[in-house]
Amino acid sequence: MQSAPGTRRYAAVDLGASSGRVVVAEIGPDTLDLREAHRFANVPVRAGGTLYWDILHVYRGVLEGLRAAGPVDGIGIDSWAVDYGLLDERGALLGNPVHYRDARTERANSDVPFEELYARTGIARQPFNTIHQLAAEPGLATAATLLLIPDLIAYWLTGRIGAELTNASTTQLLDARTRGWDPALAAGLGAAASILPPIRRPGEVIGPLLPEVAAETGLSPDTRVIAVGSHDTASAVAGVPAADERFAYISCGTWSLVGVELDQPMISEEGRRANFTNEAGIDGTVRYLRNVTGLWPLQECVRVWSAADLGELLEQAAREEPFRSVVDADDPVFHAPGDMPARIADFCRRAGQPVPDTRARTVRCVVDSLALAHRAAIDEALRLTGREVDTVHIVGGGSRNALLCRLTADACGLPVVAGPVEATSIGNVLVQARADGAVSGTLADLRALIRRSQPLERYEPRPEAAVPGAGRSGPRA
Repeated sequence: MQSAPGTRRYAAVDLGASSGRVVVAEIGPDTLDLREAHRFANVPVRAGGTLYWDILHVYRGVLEGLRAAGPVDGIGIDSWAVDYGLLDERGALLGNPVHYRDARTERANSDVPFEELYARTGIARQPFNTIHQLAAEPGLATAATLLLIPDLIAYWLTGRIGAELTNASTTQLLDARTRGWDPALAAGLGAAASILPPIRRPGEVIGPLLPEVAAETGLSPDTRVIAVGSHDTASAVAGVPAADERFAYISCGTWSLVGVELDQPMISEEGRRANFTNEAGIDGTVRYLRNVTGLWPLQECVRVWSAADLGELLEQAAREEPFRSVVDADDPVFHAPGDMPARIADFCRRAGQPVPDTRARTVRCVVDSLALAHRAAIDEALRLTGREVDTVHIVGGGSRNALLCRLTADACGLPVVAGPVEATSIGNVLVQARADGAVSGTLADLRALIRRSQPLERYEPRPEAAVPGAGRSGPRA
């Protein structure tokens, strides 16, 4: 497939916690068209009591996707954060990367007091952050190099070692102010600072494909792999179609990443207590956000219900009494896979609330709870930063959930702009295209192209909506 006149083609390798895919984009000054070339399952494997990523299966899926993509002018890779592979001195992988939901994260902990960690890195407390995983890592003493997941895939494609900035910032090993590694934190784990590879920034060319990779995929050996916002949320926020700076964002999928975009880190004791994190974004921005459990409980409910039709359940849920039952999805009881409907019922029972007794009421409970969690995180972000926002942007898979978008607008008392669904892939390919000269300009210019080319849905808050405490996120004087 040849590019249309005036456009170029880029492949986004987008690796998620349950599936991976390769998306191909045609991009020009006023063109942004995407198609999915290949999708594959990403299923973790439990062995010897440990939950691992099947990273070689993931890599095989990437190669098959690049072969299906056909000739492209660039390749960018994004994935989930915090997990990593360790290489020996010859560059060989020492073992399968451990899944961040593995039980070791429950007992792992860095020796550095959290107050000090936050002051140095600006990253919120999460038991699965890389620094805590490394504290329980038996292979650390024999490792020569640590590569986060997208950097590991890039290494296998190009032979080049490095660490892309946006994902590196999630490890809790990066100095929030200098945006370089904090060698003392690595040393505190008993690791040499040399285990942490050189930092790359989005838009830097990593290198051309290795000859054997080019032969395997049918691509030209001159095809370049380009560093993008390799933390998928960094690419997703770059894909937010904001018209100005007065916006909050929700990147909604398995997790909801809720926050605002800043020019500098906001590191304060209040922010630490509220569990807000300062993650690096595109063009020197900071993603000031809080992780909220997103659609994970709903996804687990649907899995337990097997053949359930989610679209039909959401339609039924929309007709249920609002805010009859609400759960705190960030409660640890909801974190692990399992019988989520039973856990939701038990939580409501213990809280003295009506127990959802149908699938539709269970779905309504989950969506109501998530809308309120979105509002709480936005309220807190605005309070901590003093920012004013006029719009909430929901991107990612959650932007297709009309009930969730409408309830979030009602809860926040602000318009919600939903879409694009493919914000992560869009942010990925636009950074590539700008580095390659197919488009130009600032992050605002890239977002303008998204507004011109992508379908978006707008939800206005309903004054009559019976949302507890609605309107608290509205514009401030």
